[in-house]
Amino acid sequence: MSDQEDDIILSELDDEELVQQMFDDLYDGLKEEIAESVNILLERGWAPYRVLTEALVGGMKIVGDDFRDGILFVPEVLLAANAMKGGMAILKPLLAETGAPRVGKMVIGTVKGDIHDIGKNLVAMMMEGAGFEVVDLGINNAVEAYLEAMDAEDPDILGMSALLTTTMPYMKVVIDTLIEKQRRDDIIVLVGGAPLNEEFGKAIGADAYCRDAAVAVETAKTLVARKHNQGVGA
Repeated sequence: MSDQEDDIILSELDDEELVQQMFDDLYDGLKEEIAESVNILLERGWAPYRVLTEALVGGMKIVGDDFRDGILFVPEVLLAANAMKGGMAILKPLLAETGAPRVGKMVIGTVKGDIHDIGKNLVAMMMEGAGFEVVDLGINNAVEAYLEAMDAEDPDILGMSALLTTTMPYMKVVIDTLIEKQRRDDIIVLVGGAPLNEEFGKAIGADAYCRDAAVAVETAKTLVARKHNQGVGA
């Protein structure tokens, strides 16, 4: 099987075959092949936004669905997301030049006292794979860090992650501060992490609890679309 795959010359595939091959290469975490394919499509006159949505986002949706359904696991998804980053590195400056539409923008970080970031990193990668712009604040973020990022970035979504039962309550501190500063209505708040559950998310006033990265992407898409629709009607 691998011998056959080695014989595939990406530049000889037509557009449709190449996109299908990119789906396979993303699934297998083949970063160099993804970068080569992105360049081939651009040389053939594809707009950067079309490459992003049809090839990369399309491929990552398959990865996300299989992760949600328990067919793929975290290490494989991280490999796929890393391969996608190879393509995104080429597309990002081109997308900025063309002013391509984005699905939405997210600021994400683990809360104060929490240095566990594998889950947060996975969510960030999967959100980028779904076409969102992601600003990753890293670990151990106090409420001031989230507020500063909201001022600087004007995101649609604020994502908070915690892996410890001792750091979970800090999510409520952040949300209460947003309410106090009359900024809660400006932002969609998503929370996640191993010790959390839906009840906790509701209790602290988050818009949604996301049990994994695939759920986070679907939830984000739904809530951002709803927010934009409300904005149009306002």
